[in-house]
Amino acid sequence: MTVTTGISFVLASISSVLVFSGMQMYKPWLSSSQFHTLLGGYLGSIFFILSLTAYFSVYFWLYLLLLWFIDLLISLCALFYVNKYSQKVHIVQAPPVPVQTGKKKKNVS
Repeated sequence: MTVTTGISFVLASISSVLVFSGMQMYKPWLSSSQFHTLLGGYLGSIFFILSLTAYFSVYFWLYLLLLWFIDLLISLCALFYVNKYSQKVHIVQAPPVPVQTGKKKKNVS
């Protein structure tokens, strides 16, 4: 069964993360005996193959990342102008604060 490039990348990435995290969780067990160390090497080779599969599928995801970045820039520009309009419409003007000029009054008691 064949899958598209995008699905291949997703499956290979998820599988490589699962294999790597499993190897990290069972690190003491994988190094406890010679047979377990060989099993760890086999899992490492599977991790390597899955990583290579994900690497060759990454060009598809770079295109999607570029589209996401352009969408992010457009959204940030829209947010800026909505905020600017909101400040213009909904701003509450504070009453002016009186400024004292001249001398202070002396307390005469």
